[in-house]
Amino acid sequence: HDGAEGGAGGPLALVETGDRVRLSVKNRTLDLLVDAAELERRRALWKAPVAPKRGWDKLMFEQVLQAPDGADLAFLRPEGV
Repeated sequence: HDGAEGGAGGPLALVETGDRVRLSVKNRTLDLLVDAAELERRRALWKAPVAPKRGWDKLMFEQVLQAPDGADLAFLRPEGV
């Protein structure tokens, strides 16, 4: 599952084309094989995406929940959750 983590400033936001990754199905991990100093440089340059003003992009931006929150639409959650 790849949620909106990148747009929220999570680790996926720092991945660039050509980066090497290591996937371990056994360990259930996905590791980004980039030097820590390079990741810090990227983090310092990262800017949050501009919030869409309308349409499907706005709906996705405002309503799609992150994976730990169920990867659902916020307006479908029960009251008080």
